[in-house]
Amino acid sequence: ENTKVNNVNFANNKFSVDTSQHNYSTKVVCGSYGKRSNIDIKWKRTFTLSPKNNLNNYIGVKYHIKTNFPADTIALHIFDNGYCGIVKIEADKYNLCYLATAANLQKSKGDIHEMERTVLAKNPYLKKIFDESDFLYEAPVTISQISFEKKSQVENNMLMIGDAAGMITPLCGNGMSMALHGSKLAAKQIHLYLQGYISRVEMEEQYSRQWQKHFSRRLQVGRWIQRLFGKEWMTNSFISIAKHFPKLVDFLIRQTHGKPF
Repeated sequence: ENTKVNNVNFANNKFSVDTSQHNYSTKVVCGSYGKRSNIDIKWKRTFTLSPKNNLNNYIGVKYHIKTNFPADTIALHIFDNGYCGIVKIEADKYNLCYLATAANLQKSKGDIHEMERTVLAKNPYLKKIFDESDFLYEAPVTISQISFEKKSQVENNMLMIGDAAGMITPLCGNGMSMALHGSKLAAKQIHLYLQGYISRVEMEEQYSRQWQKHFSRRLQVGRWIQRLFGKEWMTNSFISIAKHFPKLVDFLIRQTHGKPF
């Protein structure tokens, strides 16, 4: 804990991990550091070099609040170029998170609270939540440059896990399950490699193949659904159609959620 990894180098079938505390040597390294890190930038991973588009230039904002909201309800509210979710967590608190384009923040002169007042508050449901809730953070937790573009599952011989391998859009609500499942897939191949049953190349290829088999379709559908949210007319049209075709909704949920593992 409290240790930053500055770089990871691979040579002579071993890794050297350079950190702010010590240097380490090891046979296998996994990258499970989330959506974006200094390692991604240092290695110039493909998704970090892409021009800004509608899949890679988002910001995420999170609050914990106390509010009057049904404990058995998960709500998703849209606003211009984004959406906001609220759900009850522990100790009578609620998690309030939203995803918005960086363009929204730029129009608000880089001020998150101004964006909430001028963009999110246009949705009366969100305005009510923001006006009538007690916010428990002095400042929100934020992350920028969120990308839903394709990523590699192995980079410089390091196995990527969770959001570092590929991030499903939050509205699909399945990222934690994918991370756990991906960890299981990686652990199996790492075990076989360390026991001498397969080579490093086989470990990397089999992990990538299994990851793609289980998750690539789900991420693809998630990216498609993401494009339907944020534009009022498009979102409302999609929801209107979905209300009349519940089997379509069930189908989309199946496409973005895997089976028990």
